[in-house]
Amino acid sequence: MADADLDVIIRQLAKQQSKTLTAATKTRRDRYLGLAAEAKDAAAKARFKALAKEAFEQGSAAAKRLQTSADNAADSYSRAMRKATEAAAAQPAAKTAAPVKKTPAKTPAADKPAKQAASANKPGKATKKPAKKR
Repeated sequence: MADADLDVIIRQLAKQQSKTLTAATKTRRDRYLGLAAEAKDAAAKARFKALAKEAFEQGSAAAKRLQTSADNAADSYSRAMRKATEAAAAQPAAKTAAPVKKTPAKTPAADKPAKQAASANKPGKATKKPAKKR
C-alpha cells in the first residue's frame, strides 16, 4: 500500500466510509419502519414512515456528498502531483545550462591604484601642473 497512489487510496477510503454511512442509514430507516409497524394509531404510523423516508434520503445525500468530496480531493491531488512531476522533469533541463562563475568581490591589488589616486587629489597637497608648451 506504500507504493500505491494516494488518489486511489482516497477513493477507496471514501468508498468504505460511504458504505458504512449507507449501512447506518438503512439501520436507522429500518428502526423507524419498525416503530411504524408497532404504532397504535394511523398518525403515528404515518409520522414514523415519513421519518424513515426522510432519514434514508438525508443519509443517502450525505453519502453522495462524501463521495463527491473524496473524488474532488483525489482529482486535485492527482492533478497537483502531475504538475509537480512535470515541473521536476523540466527543472534538470534548466540546470544543465552553463554554470555561472562567481567573481571575487575585491582583490588587494585592485584597491592600490584607487587609493593612490584618492590620496593624490586630497586638498592641502600641492601638485605640480605640467608646463604648457608653446
